[in-house]
Amino acid sequence: GQLPVEYMRGKPLCMELYPLLFSSCRIPGPKHDYVAHYGNSRRSPTHITVVRNYQFFQLEVYNSDGSRMTESQIHSQLHRIRSQSWKTDKEPMGILTSEHRHTWGEAYNRLLRDKLNQESVRMIETGLFSLCLDSPVMRISDEKYASRKAAQILHGGGTYSNSGNRWFDKTLQFVVGEDGSWGLLYEQATAEGPPIANLLHHILEYCDKPDPKRAPLVPLPMPKKLYFHIDRDIKRDIEQAKQNLDILINDLDVHVFNFKKFGKELPKEHNMSPNSFIQVAVQLSYYRVHNEVCPACDIASQRMFRRGRTEYIRSPTNQALKFILAFDDLTVSREAKLELLREAVDAYSELTAQALRGHGIDRHLLGLKLQAIEEGRSIPKIFMDTAYGLATHWKLRTGQVPTNTDSVMCFGPLVPDGYAVCYNPQADHVHFAVTAFNCCEDTNAETMARTLKETLCDLQELLQPTV
Repeated sequence: GQLPVEYMRGKPLCMELYPLLFSSCRIPGPKHDYVAHYGNSRRSPTHITVVRNYQFFQLEVYNSDGSRMTESQIHSQLHRIRSQSWKTDKEPMGILTSEHRHTWGEAYNRLLRDKLNQESVRMIETGLFSLCLDSPVMRISDEKYASRKAAQILHGGGTYSNSGNRWFDKTLQFVVGEDGSWGLLYEQATAEGPPIANLLHHILEYCDKPDPKRAPLVPLPMPKKLYFHIDRDIKRDIEQAKQNLDILINDLDVHVFNFKKFGKELPKEHNMSPNSFIQVAVQLSYYRVHNEVCPACDIASQRMFRRGRTEYIRSPTNQALKFILAFDDLTVSREAKLELLREAVDAYSELTAQALRGHGIDRHLLGLKLQAIEEGRSIPKIFMDTAYGLATHWKLRTGQVPTNTDSVMCFGPLVPDGYAVCYNPQADHVHFAVTAFNCCEDTNAETMARTLKETLCDLQELLQPTV
């Protein structure tokens, strides 16, 4: 409760998400999951879990008198964990959490029948967060390295790599590789991008000005290794999960790039919202690749309301369509294109303002649909309508995570034949992460990324023509 209140467009934002980031975990249930928060209990957890070579350790980060451990104390404890966790034939328990929720729910119940497993799982779930110490990412080429790193943080790179070093239900997992790559993975049922980005900013600021307190000369207890009792059924569950995860990972195409020609200052100079400008660029890129516009959504924060989470902004507008159809038409003048671009950008900015004020439609409609299901009523006809099905088959899921940190954020597409485009605009460059699934012959993350680069350059040329 000590963080200063954040503001957006002059309005205060709800800060209740922040305490929920720590000591929380998604718990699989037989029919649906729930999120458990252990941070506000009478005895709040004082440990984190550290995973290395698929082995989990409980590391206390507070001393018995309630004071925080110093950096050097934590450092020496991490060394002890490292020396205790050399490669073994340990079963990668964490891979179970990557399974289909229903399958994992059943495996979870089998796992918890054993008291030892119950205690170990409980330690992971209640920990402040997890720290995953990964083996290095294979460096194939410098240009592919950024994409490989992003994929590595997201899913661990496969069962032969670091995927066993994750507990995917945990709200916060910090990943640090032996090659110096690092990032954090978060579970979206609990939190959105902006609070996570602020947490990241806080960490990086701290790293610039570390706290060099001397460690008290008290011997520390050995970090506690968490053991699991694995019977035949659980062994089978793990093998099944390994196969399924590798299929999923091989299917996900991740393409990360840093667009360096310009950043958010360019649209600002022309009195355009940088986010709206990039949104129009993404839609034009999709049209250039697929020769059609598609259902697309951007994510707006609802934190102007108490406990507000997110709402979709429906990106395609009539103004955007007019601009897209005119842009590659040689018979349309530059002035006319500029005017259409401005109208498309302004229309999008107006939609964003409406969504931020709680005037979006998608969460309200979802609420009504779920209420009908919960109360056993027949589902309203609109939800059965083909048009509604088409309009919510989001082939383009986008998201701006504006941060003070020069970081890349990425997530996967919402539908099998779709893309996800996440971006972080800085003053003179923009980080992009484009993802698609390989199983779909029509989509290709690299083609989309290349077209997006070309489109941004064409828009720059429209705004600032080179003579």
